[in-house]
Amino acid sequence: MPVDEVLTMGRIGVDLYPQQIGVPLPDVRTFEKFLGGSPANVAVAAARYGRRSAVISRTGADPFGEYLHRALRTFGVDDRFVSPVEGLPTPVTFCEIFPPDDFPLYFYRYPKAPDLEIRESELDLGAIRDAAVFWVTGTGLCQEPSRSATLAALRARGRRGITVLDLDYRPMFWASREEARQWYQQALPHATVAVGNLDECHTAVGTREPLAIAKALRDIGLDLVIVKMGPDGVLGVRDDHVERAGPVAVQVVNGLGAGDAFGGALCHGLLSGWDLAAILRFGNAAGALVASRLACADAMPTEDEVKAVLSA
Repeated sequence: MPVDEVLTMGRIGVDLYPQQIGVPLPDVRTFEKFLGGSPANVAVAAARYGRRSAVISRTGADPFGEYLHRALRTFGVDDRFVSPVEGLPTPVTFCEIFPPDDFPLYFYRYPKAPDLEIRESELDLGAIRDAAVFWVTGTGLCQEPSRSATLAALRARGRRGITVLDLDYRPMFWASREEARQWYQQALPHATVAVGNLDECHTAVGTREPLAIAKALRDIGLDLVIVKMGPDGVLGVRDDHVERAGPVAVQVVNGLGAGDAFGGALCHGLLSGWDLAAILRFGNAAGALVASRLACADAMPTEDEVKAVLSA
């Protein structure tokens, strides 16, 4: 089995997106289903660039779980580390779509999401150590046994290669921001890259000022810090070198997949050895493309599509 270039770990589920834009959920008539969950989306985005990608996660032993396996394989993402959990349904997520900047999410992960049942004893630590990029999320730290499995994977990884912690702070998954910060602080020293928006970074280090965020995370030992600043673009700091990239203007349809598109582009740029400025520009363009489309995973662009946006 070839070594994975991008191996992600954490949430997976079914996104049910309304086909009526700008309509409140009680009035929506039809939905379309898509593969969802941030780590799964990042793996799909990386696969679009020709990267060998795989996901560590769990689904329900149900038809929606079967659909997710089929979708991963269709996107060219290895599903060998995705296993079923008896008795727990595959999660579904609904959203409302009010462009350009209001996209409420409604998570149905009850009584517990199967992806929070990832167990340390079931991890392939060799695959985790060998992957060129290993990507975990803050959501994976919110409950046991996923929390212990995520920390064990990071420890086994030993900061090899590119080890990314996507802060991915979702308040509904935590008792408090302070609890999340406690576990983020335990995970961050094992990562080489941290990625988050201003609110997620505030959860991790207690400040919303971009340069102060970067300094705090660099002081922990991160090699690269990516701070997503919404309409102000993105800040990247690596080896005390600071880069900023402005947003790419598009007609926004659904902004929910833009961050995951940026994540897949980040993996591709780092593996390609691009300089930081090029990575940020490419990531912003990839995110903008997905924001101009309805879906998340299905909307992930190819490299030629992103380059066409940049050249335009």
